[in-house]
Amino acid sequence: MQTTPARSSRITKSRKPSVAAALGLRRSVSSPSSGSPRRKSAQSVKSENFDYDDKLDDTGVIASLAADLNFRDVPQYMEYIRSRMFSDIPLRNSGLNSTRIAETLNYRKALPPIVTLAHLDALGTSSTRTEREIAELSQAGILRRIAIPNRGTGIASVGDGIASVQEWGRLVRSHTGLTPEVQSKYLTAMHANPTSTIVASTAFTPGEISSLSAAGFLTTSTAPESRSSLFAMPGTGSLSALSTAGSRHASGSIGAVGGASATQHMHGGTGQRMVSTTYYNFSLPNTGSHTKLIVEARTHFLSLLKRSKYREAPLDLLRERWDGGILGKEEIADKKKARGEFAGILPGRTKKWKQFHGLRFEWILEECVGAGLVELFETGSVGKAARIL
Repeated sequence: MQTTPARSSRITKSRKPSVAAALGLRRSVSSPSSGSPRRKSAQSVKSENFDYDDKLDDTGVIASLAADLNFRDVPQYMEYIRSRMFSDIPLRNSGLNSTRIAETLNYRKALPPIVTLAHLDALGTSSTRTEREIAELSQAGILRRIAIPNRGTGIASVGDGIASVQEWGRLVRSHTGLTPEVQSKYLTAMHANPTSTIVASTAFTPGEISSLSAAGFLTTSTAPESRSSLFAMPGTGSLSALSTAGSRHASGSIGAVGGASATQHMHGGTGQRMVSTTYYNFSLPNTGSHTKLIVEARTHFLSLLKRSKYREAPLDLLRERWDGGILGKEEIADKKKARGEFAGILPGRTKKWKQFHGLRFEWILEECVGAGLVELFETGSVGKAARIL
């Protein structure tokens, strides 16, 4: 009876660990870490094919660029935007010779200290509060508006920005092409009209206007010549500019009533001015270079998104496209080259450095979001993504 199956039914597993269990082999077979590389690889392959084949998941959450910022005032936002505009020049394997590096540094140094309102809107938590603060700081003589005619209207305009009055004054006083008398007269005219973007020609002599225009501190404020152009031209002389002037300019300023050309819309819109005074825009040297850079960078950024089937892409993929496919970390690039693997092209051969002088991906992303050209959203699978609006 001791050897019948009834006895064997009471046999239990031995409490002694097996050899495989003692060595940890059984755990390693079923360990989650052993399967994670396969799952991670499949997910990475899927994310790489998203922009070409699949439409990104949308959780319905619109991502914000202001989530990680906690600045107190507009000047802090301005400093943050300007200090992060360009990437540092790579020290190794840059593909930039000494001449190219010097040109890049000189180009950056010559750019005016302008921040577009679109960029501020992208980072700020409330555009209304930002506008109110800009108006207060302009009246106090701390900030000054920049207005470039015929450079778009509304939030997408590249000609609507602000600059620090202190830095503006420093540029005027350091310009060798202006005499001390002209510098003093110009700064006096600025302080006398803190909220206006224009100044009457009667404030200067013809010779002074010539020297200030040559230095880039004054530009001609052109006005439309016909009634038909008043409806077609989206500049300061358009009716649409009059309708939005009150929300973009301080109360009581010339800009709040439509600028120098506002009188053309009086008396039934005859197009005849009540006064014949010529007006000039306050400006900064190399403002044209700044505007050209933003326009071309915006256009290129949108073209990168248009490569995707649904005009949307994860931010990681967009960053790789903007950087030109270069490998970010030098130590990884060196290891790849030692193994004979492709390590990306040199930065100096990419459009980011050849045309945009190292403009950072995050900076142009903020610019396009603030201008209402693209929108960020949460995918739930590959992080944040951007799409064209």
